[in-house]
Amino acid sequence: MIPYGRQNINDDDIAAVVETLKSNYLTQGPKVPAFEQALCHYTNANYAFATNSATSALHIACMALGVSDGDIVWTSPISFVASANCALYCGASIDFIDIDLNTGNISIEHLAEMLILAEQNNTLPKVIIPVHLAGQSCDMKAIAQLCEPYNIHIIEDASHAIGGEYNGNKIGACQYSDISIFSFHPVKIITSAEGGMALTNNTCLAEKLDRLRSHGITRDINQMKGLTDGPWYYQQVELGYNYRMTELQAALGLSQLKNLDNFVALRNEKAAVYLEKLKKLPLNMLEVSNNSLCAYHLFIIQLQDTQKHKKVFEALRKSGIGVNLHYIPIPSQPYYQSLGYTFSEIPMAEKYYQGAISLPLFPDLTVDEQKYIIETLGTILK
Repeated sequence: MIPYGRQNINDDDIAAVVETLKSNYLTQGPKVPAFEQALCHYTNANYAFATNSATSALHIACMALGVSDGDIVWTSPISFVASANCALYCGASIDFIDIDLNTGNISIEHLAEMLILAEQNNTLPKVIIPVHLAGQSCDMKAIAQLCEPYNIHIIEDASHAIGGEYNGNKIGACQYSDISIFSFHPVKIITSAEGGMALTNNTCLAEKLDRLRSHGITRDINQMKGLTDGPWYYQQVELGYNYRMTELQAALGLSQLKNLDNFVALRNEKAAVYLEKLKKLPLNMLEVSNNSLCAYHLFIIQLQDTQKHKKVFEALRKSGIGVNLHYIPIPSQPYYQSLGYTFSEIPMAEKYYQGAISLPLFPDLTVDEQKYIIETLGTILK
């Protein structure tokens, strides 16, 4: 079975992890800050904080921005559930911005309409979480311009998009957001086995993110209340979590980072083959704007004849092609249905779901494997 995604681990990655295993530190050592600094250098963000998952990073990002009971957070319905769950963890309510079918990202037009209505109803969100589906940035400049008059905070869920670019800047630079989030799950662009990262340019947010990922504890006397008892002293100044990344994860991530640009280039090369070879088939492919470099975590197609969706999916799987579907709209999940969400609120997301299939795309996908995928898909559709 050709998987839809797969990590690329080389001898240098293995050596980096083994070296760390033989070191004095398996946690809270030098590798985590080194990984963080390397991400700051790569993205040009001021601060980066490694976590044990992107879900954890999203959670503390919401907490750092003060999301709590009575607040509202908006995100995309076409994402993994973590993009919405992070707001619920904080006691907030969640709502969904419908997508643009051409890109799979949130619709700027729908966002503008929602903001006008929310202002009238006194239901404006505290935070919006745009999701960079498949590795392409949302139109962050337009989103920031719409949010600015309402003082709405922005968290970029860039879990798919490390290595991508928007308007000449690396995704993660936080040019149009308060905080950006990366994921290092094995099928992502680079991996630390499990892990995430929260990046920001704001010093106050940086202090909060640092504390919240480690129990709400600080050893910085400038953040403490009252006098210290000595050099051993620490204080818990708020309720945080144990969301720290281990040294082993950071060692792997730091080694993988060296190949990030090459991985993105290979993904773009393979995506270009799909775009060329599939263009005459009865399907649509997600558009990439001219001002973006897509990281191509995923290659998503949409069948024009949605009645054949299940049949095509099953035929590809039967042919040894491990296609997947990204994503089932979050509001359709039983838990969110119990909260009262319906598809009528997100018609484009529902339409997207009815025809979406993710084809295999990863750096080690061979020419012969990709040729087989293309030919098999063509045969099935014809």
